[in-house]
Amino acid sequence: MTSVGSHPTETGRRDVVLAAREVAKHFPIKEGVLQRVAGHVKAVDGVSFEIRRGQTLGLVGESGCGKTTLGRVVAGLSEPTAGAVLFDIDSETLAAYDGGSSVGDIETAHKVDALTGDAYRRFRRNCQMVFQDSFASLNPRHLTIDIVGRPLRVHKEASGSGLTERVVELLEQVGLGRQHLYRYPHQFSGGQRQRISIARALALDPELIVLDEPTSALDVSVQAQILNLLHELQQANDLTYLFITHDLGVVRHMADHIVVMYLGTVAESGPTSAIFENQHHPYTKALLGASPDVDAAEEFTGLEGSVPDPAHPPQGCRFHTRCPVATARCGWEVDDVVRWIEDEPGAAGRLAGVKRDSAFAAELAFDDAATAAVVVDAIRSGRIHASMPEAVLKAESRDSRVDVEFGAVPDVELSVRGPGHVAACVHESLLDL
Repeated sequence: MTSVGSHPTETGRRDVVLAAREVAKHFPIKEGVLQRVAGHVKAVDGVSFEIRRGQTLGLVGESGCGKTTLGRVVAGLSEPTAGAVLFDIDSETLAAYDGGSSVGDIETAHKVDALTGDAYRRFRRNCQMVFQDSFASLNPRHLTIDIVGRPLRVHKEASGSGLTERVVELLEQVGLGRQHLYRYPHQFSGGQRQRISIARALALDPELIVLDEPTSALDVSVQAQILNLLHELQQANDLTYLFITHDLGVVRHMADHIVVMYLGTVAESGPTSAIFENQHHPYTKALLGASPDVDAAEEFTGLEGSVPDPAHPPQGCRFHTRCPVATARCGWEVDDVVRWIEDEPGAAGRLAGVKRDSAFAAELAFDDAATAAVVVDAIRSGRIHASMPEAVLKAESRDSRVDVEFGAVPDVELSVRGPGHVAACVHESLLDL
């Protein structure tokens, strides 16, 4: 396992607020009257990182990459299918856990979904979340004083006039005031509602706040205000943030470390400076180019195709189906041919069936021999992708059937590219991209 987001620290301190180790979250696909499980959507599929006290980890990726699901797992709102989320653990203990020592005891004391009693209550008050849609996350029937004061009442931190004054103090921290105590959410602007959400998250002086796209629904000018507010609050209260966003430009000046996710896995992770100055994965480069306020935009030509189905993620490198520099080693498979057939006007609708021997070998049946010949030509000529012919071991037509086989490749693992910097890419030229 490759650990990402690691920084040397003083031994013995509980300096790691949160660590994720090979976290996975799969959702069952149920079919039929009896709702039998026919497969799983692999929303998160083996993600590891850690967040140091007082730092910000930026979790970045396109819609559908699994970052929000991962945020909910981290916050304890959803149980992981596999892996572990460890809360409030020191570097020495974390190193022992990674080495396989005292795993059971460490998980009992630090694993979020294994905590009970006082330990779980301590985690619950010290890990708060700010959601993307501020209107949906605030009860429309509750006044501001009820919304912000509820954590204080639940944990018996304040009551009566003391609670009111504490709520006023929290509102003032986020740029609001006493005059807003007795208003409903619909009486505020989007930026003000997000400030209320932040005030609620701050109520119990948490150690970690998970920020799920906190500015994406706001105007640009309001985004800057909220980002500046979050930065000021972090400096004043020594907060730790997990900042989830689709825009690398948003976290450029906030994050100490960035994890780039694609289709449920980590594509690249490293210190913010390394991610912006020396990317080692073409998907990271594409995300940078998609942000208009990042210099890399001048070199960006755009990505083709759509994000593959997370229920059937591509073999090898998951990004190879959209990668402009994909090679034969990246993992071409039968599904890549099937996806092309489904999108190709001349072949669409003529695929009668697929008989698979493996992800890399199958027999494709078509309605006529002409379509079968077209598909073989597309595979061998590089019409589907320029690098596909190099990966083909067999592509032959027999009347209306096509036997196709590609060289099997393993899933691409994260490899070290620099201090605290890892990427999942097999293209040698990208070592100095």
